[in-house]
Amino acid sequence: MNRQFRKIGLVFAGLTSLAAGGYAYLRHTFLPQTSGTAQIKGIEDPVEVIRDRWGIPHIYAKNEMDLVFAQGFVHAQDRLWQMDFQRRLVAGRLAEILGEVALPLDRWMRILGMRRAATRDEQIIPDKIRGLIDAYTAGVNAWINRGHYPIEFTLLRYQPEPWTVADSLAWGKMMAWTLSVNWESELLRAQLIARLGPEKAAELEPEPDSNEPYVIPPGVDYSTVGHLASDRAKAARRFTGPAGEHGLGSNNWVLSGLHTASGKPLLANDMHLQMGIPAIWYENHLVGGELELAGVSLPGVLGIIAGHNQHVAWGFTNGFPDVQDLYLEHLNRTEQGQVQYEYQGQWLDAEVLQEPIRIKGGQTVTQEVIITRHGPIINQLAPDLVGETPLALRWTALDAEQLFTALFGMNRAKNCLEFREALRSWGTPSQNTVYADTQGNIAYNLTGRVPIRMRGDGRVPVPGWTGEYEWSGFIPFDELPQLYNPPQGYIVTANNRQVDHSYPNFLGSDYISANRARRIKELIEANPKIDIAYIQRMHFDQVSPHARTVGALLGGLTTNDPELKIVVEAMKKWDGNLSPASPEASVYEVFYRRLVLLLTSPRLGDLAICYLGKGPTPILAETSIFGERAFEWLLHEASAQDSVWFGKMDGESRDELLRMALREAVDELKGRFGASMENWSWGKQHKLRFAHTLGSVKPLNLLLNRGPYPVGGDGNTIWNTFTGYHDLASDAVVGPPFRFIADLGDLEHCQGLLAPGQSGHPFSKHYADQIKAWFNRGYHPMIFNRQEVDKATEAKLTLLPS
Repeated sequence: MNRQFRKIGLVFAGLTSLAAGGYAYLRHTFLPQTSGTAQIKGIEDPVEVIRDRWGIPHIYAKNEMDLVFAQGFVHAQDRLWQMDFQRRLVAGRLAEILGEVALPLDRWMRILGMRRAATRDEQIIPDKIRGLIDAYTAGVNAWINRGHYPIEFTLLRYQPEPWTVADSLAWGKMMAWTLSVNWESELLRAQLIARLGPEKAAELEPEPDSNEPYVIPPGVDYSTVGHLASDRAKAARRFTGPAGEHGLGSNNWVLSGLHTASGKPLLANDMHLQMGIPAIWYENHLVGGELELAGVSLPGVLGIIAGHNQHVAWGFTNGFPDVQDLYLEHLNRTEQGQVQYEYQGQWLDAEVLQEPIRIKGGQTVTQEVIITRHGPIINQLAPDLVGETPLALRWTALDAEQLFTALFGMNRAKNCLEFREALRSWGTPSQNTVYADTQGNIAYNLTGRVPIRMRGDGRVPVPGWTGEYEWSGFIPFDELPQLYNPPQGYIVTANNRQVDHSYPNFLGSDYISANRARRIKELIEANPKIDIAYIQRMHFDQVSPHARTVGALLGGLTTNDPELKIVVEAMKKWDGNLSPASPEASVYEVFYRRLVLLLTSPRLGDLAICYLGKGPTPILAETSIFGERAFEWLLHEASAQDSVWFGKMDGESRDELLRMALREAVDELKGRFGASMENWSWGKQHKLRFAHTLGSVKPLNLLLNRGPYPVGGDGNTIWNTFTGYHDLASDAVVGPPFRFIADLGDLEHCQGLLAPGQSGHPFSKHYADQIKAWFNRGYHPMIFNRQEVDKATEAKLTLLPS
């Protein structure tokens, strides 16, 4: 998204003179009040907001309404600009403050209609939840009404509007979009089929090997799970087809007392999302009424998303089920101007919206949105689709849902069984949820609505006019993959496949490769009694199983080339550790990219770079999860005796292609870093930047951004720092902004860290104070005890009812 706004400097001409002002004055002007007392309308009793030495608020209230009010107030104090930008993003209203440069993104959002869907969600909020959401909203507005705004509002010369319930709901939709990737895969899959034919295209998505680590261990008896239509069971097999910033991930794992030194469960979670400044998450400790919670929330959304209460701890990874389908539509515009679409032999009126988009400076443009029974027509979202057959997007998040019902049920759960019941109401995004309780139980559920398709498997766009490819419902919650106290004593999810083909329901095809899950299992099984310190080391592990295999492939090469001999000898000894100091890591990364392109470009042409993970549009879809398929494909083809992708069907031809790719990789690294392999360290080309939305503008970049920093790992390591294999020269864009470890035997001493820092204010000491610890394997205690909170207090603000 930052790339979309690189020309935004035009908007800020003449405004950056503020940077020359006194630093003390700027701190006083823009930082919120965190000490003393504040008279507030909207609360019944006094509320204490105690910020610790990491800037984390510990909110103590006498009742839940005051608690969530204060959470909204504090979110706005620390992250109001982020909250306002996010709601404008999802509502398609950025051009109002940024100018014409944001118009393409606004058009995108108006077409998708997530803000419209959030408004529908608001109408079905249960009364018992509505009061809490209204209290949170009132808390945000209590801070907005004080007129004390972050510097970004001054730079852009506008003031925030009142916060609404739909603003909170809409950001949940945006998170679901970020974690839903199927539509992009459908487009590329259709292009591959058109170019290669269905059988050849299917070779690019090989079946998982026999050692694939599934979330649910193979051999689980699914006989108690209701079988659905036979056509749906067939859909779990390889596609043959009716037609003739993503790359996100996360890790979580939970261990029963069988595997821990304490004899109590340990739970670990690190969610991999865009690494920006401020962080996407906000850490808080909430105490009020019957609630006591610690963990992270989304600024603008009440409650705790991931963390723990007094009884249960939980964490998420993206489940990647197929919850999006593209439908080819027949459209017709009548003489009267009415847009119609064909369905089962009839022409039905489409819903047509004229969305006015106001641009900074006074101009207003109109975006036409056409919606069929399947969803909005999305051809304008990607350049290759403009002028082509109309495509409608069917997506679960555009249906009405009750996410807050699930969230508050989770926050209140007293054991794993209650927690599981709360997950029934979870709609989107679909997540792998691991959880554990203080009674010693561990559990897993795939959550969210996964569609049942009358025909097909959602892998390519399908005819929308026949009625044969409709969704007939959703897989019942009790039939979704789940585990409760499994005999192996641990559960691991890392965006890998949940089940093998014995599972009767079709979940999807677009998963992350199993490399991280495989490595987590390795490390768990290597230590019979795991403690928090061991899990901390696991979080920072930079060994890639895929890199080990490719390194061994290179180490087995024979060559007469003196330069290549040096590289081959080094790769023979390499353990697959992608540390920032490793030159072997650079060889592996560049060689892998070069080899995939060398093998696929003759047949795929310009689609080869898309197969490596380039997305269909630079606006919020710059990378594609399809690049994950290439990891599995390369190893499959390298070991196959009859691979046509390696040219001839003998080892000599294969080795020659490997040498060619290695030669290209060495030449690239020499050109960038010099002739000596010692200078090719991975950290020289793999860097992480904490970039602010406005940080592409000079000299604001000096104030707002942090980095770049050399970083190890890649998308296949537990320490995930994803770049995108189609463009290794780019900064890493994905990582774990928040990681935490919960000890169910001692919930008062869980460990966590949020990077770059807690505050969204550039002049705050907590804006970027956690970056050093984030890189250096650091954690802070997630303080859950009032006495320890008092000892760690940096500032205390008491909110008094007025």
